[in-house]
Amino acid sequence: MRRSAFVSQGPGRTAPRTRGVDILSSTSRSIVEATLPVVGAEIGTISRVFYNRLFRAVPSLRDTFNRTNQANGAQQRALADSVAAFASLLVTHAPTDIDPIMERIAAKHASLGVQAAHYGIVRTHLFAAIAEVLGDAVTPQVAVAWHEVYTLMANSLVEQETELYRRAGVAPGDIWRRVVVTEHEYDGAHAATFHLRSVDGRPLPAFLPGQYISVRVALPDGSEQIRQYTVFPGRTSGEWAVTVKRVPGGLVSPVLCDGLRVGDHLLVSPPFGSVVVDRGSEPLLLVSAGVGVTMTIAALRDIQSRGDGRSVDVVHVDRTPYEQPHRTELAILVDSLPDARLHVRYTEYDEIRGDGRTPLSGLTIPGDARTYVCGPIPFMRAIRSDLVASGVSPGSIHFEAFAPGSWFGLEAPPISVD
Repeated sequence: MRRSAFVSQGPGRTAPRTRGVDILSSTSRSIVEATLPVVGAEIGTISRVFYNRLFRAVPSLRDTFNRTNQANGAQQRALADSVAAFASLLVTHAPTDIDPIMERIAAKHASLGVQAAHYGIVRTHLFAAIAEVLGDAVTPQVAVAWHEVYTLMANSLVEQETELYRRAGVAPGDIWRRVVVTEHEYDGAHAATFHLRSVDGRPLPAFLPGQYISVRVALPDGSEQIRQYTVFPGRTSGEWAVTVKRVPGGLVSPVLCDGLRVGDHLLVSPPFGSVVVDRGSEPLLLVSAGVGVTMTIAALRDIQSRGDGRSVDVVHVDRTPYEQPHRTELAILVDSLPDARLHVRYTEYDEIRGDGRTPLSGLTIPGDARTYVCGPIPFMRAIRSDLVASGVSPGSIHFEAFAPGSWFGLEAPPISVD
């Protein structure tokens, strides 16, 4: 596809304030701001061309990316969308703190074993795709400006990922270790919980409530896939547990839920994740749906182990009691805390009833509450909308989602195509 040359709109206004990321130069900023609408308009095509080029050149990377998301197009959109959204944040005229976004991406990358060299590979094929799709519109000046955007993003991520690997006590990218399955129990109608210990019996690394581990699974066709699951304490100190929802037609979850047995070994990563339930004194609101309850379980176990007396409200949504994972454990944990209340709603995750009631209806939320939400994306969007409409500050609402591109938030920065 050929495009006429971009027209620069001039230097524009002063650059936004950011932390943890170098500021885009004024020349590049004006070019990126002027060209962002065209890049955004073609982002879908650029994404498809990029992944086709990447996988032809480096077929082994197919196992790093989620094949289900590749098939439905979500993965193709994630990386190019991320670069464009990152550029949008760099050129915004409002003060912007990019740190939380970059921390979320870095944690996900570390859980996959991404290394500095991968950024060079991605740069080659991403910018070849941009040039192929946009043609003559990619002048030398435009290319330099967008390379600067990518370099800022890559350098920030490499720096953070290197630190994450250091904290985990592993070399960059060398994340995989074997654990043994000590228990396998079906949990609710559509999930299974696995308890894990180290092969040598030593305690597994500590983690913070809300963090996750990656699980690397060999598939029947000889390929491998990686998935992330929230980690919570096992029955014995120094052991882990994860709960896996069986996804109809899924590649990985049926292998785990129905194929993994006690005594089997599993390849897992260290715990990563930047969305961590804080240990402050403010009231806590934990909201979950389905298997998202594992973040709540991790938080409650942490509160219980520390003898924390903070006020806690737990809201969990499931379709039926039969389908609810950790139903008994959740009730016992809440009952064990001195100032905690459990609110269970059986309904569709993001359903608003005919009378206008939602999962949060009737709940008094303290103005200084810290809120953590985990569940399907539509559910979390509905909960966030309900909380904001009730006057809760968006900055106090935290969520964890493993969908591609979700690190930019439930409401990602828009990419202008006007």
